[in-house]
Amino acid sequence: MTVKERLKTYLKAKKITERTFSEAIQVSSGYVNAISKSIQPDKLQRISIQFPDLNQHWLLTGEGDMFKTGETDSLSKATSSAINGIPLVSATAIGGFGNFEFSIQASDVKGTYVVPKFQDKKIDFMIEVTGSSMYPKYNSGDVVACRIIRESQFIQWNKVHVVATREQGILVKRLKPSANKDCILAVSDNRNYDPFEIPLAEIEGLALVVGVIRLE
Repeated sequence: MTVKERLKTYLKAKKITERTFSEAIQVSSGYVNAISKSIQPDKLQRISIQFPDLNQHWLLTGEGDMFKTGETDSLSKATSSAINGIPLVSATAIGGFGNFEFSIQASDVKGTYVVPKFQDKKIDFMIEVTGSSMYPKYNSGDVVACRIIRESQFIQWNKVHVVATREQGILVKRLKPSANKDCILAVSDNRNYDPFEIPLAEIEGLALVVGVIRLE
């Protein structure tokens, strides 16, 4: 079964309508039927609060029992603990599925962390920077805090973003408008890297970088 099918199975078992479920987690009434391959981390947080008996590891992977029984496994813990912390996710696993929005599975979460400075910043996830293309703004190994952009027209031009692409994976770049209406321009702060265009059709997720954690 898919994630959508498992969620519908849970709702049927609990005799909860899709409308009631959607209202409980503050999404549109058609949300359940719009689910593709996974569920976004902010939605998982709301589901874990409103429906605490649902085993989210089962929901995301199909493994284990539908309902939580006793001590849940580490993946279920990692997802539910996001209520009190920000998930640090793997740069190799994260990505959306053609809906311009990141989609993070429990297996992508390396850990969750409480960062007091980020509590009021609406942070959805943190991710580690790799490479030197954004030096001196960011160094390889820096951890950036990101807020998912759910409407592409709200891109803040000239700000640094995390971009999930089909072909090149995860990119951390400063975004600018492109002369090509079907692309955006990705610019590195390191002058040794040339700007390049990213076709909008290649973008699977966008997130604005709103903070950074750095070790000396």
